[in-house]
Amino acid sequence: MRAVQGALIVASSIQIILGYSQLWAICSRFFSPLGMVPVISLVGFGLFDRGFPVVGRCVEIGIPMLILFIAFSQYLKNFKTRHLPIMERFALLITITVIWAYAHLLTASGAYKHRPDLTQMNCRTDKANLISSAPWIKIPYPLQWGAPTFDAGHAFGMMAAVLVSLIESTGAYKAASRLASATPPPAHVLSRGIGWQGIGILLSGLFGTLSGSSVSVENVGLLGSTRVGSRRVIQISAGFMIFFSMLGKFGAFFASIPFTIFAAVYCVLFGLVASVGLSFLQFTNMNSMRNLFITGVALFLGLSVPEYFREYTAKALHGPAHTRAGWFNDFLNTIFFSSPTVALIVAVFLDNTLDYKDSAKDRGMPWWVKFRTFKGDTRNEEFYTLPFNLNRFFPPS
Repeated sequence: MRAVQGALIVASSIQIILGYSQLWAICSRFFSPLGMVPVISLVGFGLFDRGFPVVGRCVEIGIPMLILFIAFSQYLKNFKTRHLPIMERFALLITITVIWAYAHLLTASGAYKHRPDLTQMNCRTDKANLISSAPWIKIPYPLQWGAPTFDAGHAFGMMAAVLVSLIESTGAYKAASRLASATPPPAHVLSRGIGWQGIGILLSGLFGTLSGSSVSVENVGLLGSTRVGSRRVIQISAGFMIFFSMLGKFGAFFASIPFTIFAAVYCVLFGLVASVGLSFLQFTNMNSMRNLFITGVALFLGLSVPEYFREYTAKALHGPAHTRAGWFNDFLNTIFFSSPTVALIVAVFLDNTLDYKDSAKDRGMPWWVKFRTFKGDTRNEEFYTLPFNLNRFFPPS
């Protein structure tokens, strides 16, 4: 735990420096609608293995959850009570509650008593006596596991994970803005968000959360499903999460939800995010052979390269990069395990080297370029101005 803390603290500097120095804003000037299509699409499609393959481990819970969520969020979304679209706003909460109660009924009735361990792990709601063993109140504090330890090998491996998180978050930011009917985030806003994410990773390292902070892809999809894009909702939710993190029983209660239920939700929400990426094609000329080539190659390699790395690792018990330098192996293997990262490398390189001078219109740049600066669109002030006059510390560029 202390080694992970040290690695997170060191690796957080990547996003903090790239974000607040505006270096990521400079890098983002090489992005175009065409280059972002494979990246945003694979933020969703790249997580396909967390969807139906997990649902299939407990079909009696996963399939009903998938069907109910689609039915409530889409077919019944116009159902209203006192002019409030109950089903559109609360479809996820309602379906999780119903299927969770159903799963608990199956568990209590002994339906999984003599089933294989894998089935029990994915179906039961009383895994490892989580609720009974959790403390009522536990207040987290910095360095609760002791002083962090720092190792170069661990740090480089975590740096690669932070870079992957940076790229995936960039795609998720673009998707979130589109689902919220906002303008694409200007370069400095995008960079500012990455900087704040780095602060989150630093705090994760100090508090010993074991994992860093990144964009929640499922929450981006939920934004599109509920049509709620208010920052106030996020602020209130963050307050609830901080408060309830101190109540151990409450956290254990939610940890008892079978992961199959979440996997069924992912099938919808990840697919929604992926479709947002594909929607950027409307700003490009897809009659251009150049654009078809870049989109197809980036999407295919974004799926194929990580799959090769996964299969190789499963068979050889180490990644394709296997030298005496462990830090190099960790760095390279982590980078190429990520579908959006591979897609960004391929798409941005091809888009900025292949007939790029004569293809600005085909790439969608006339529409895209006006959103690069904060003053490029009058709506940016409404969408991206910080509260409490904090903009003076992060002046728009």
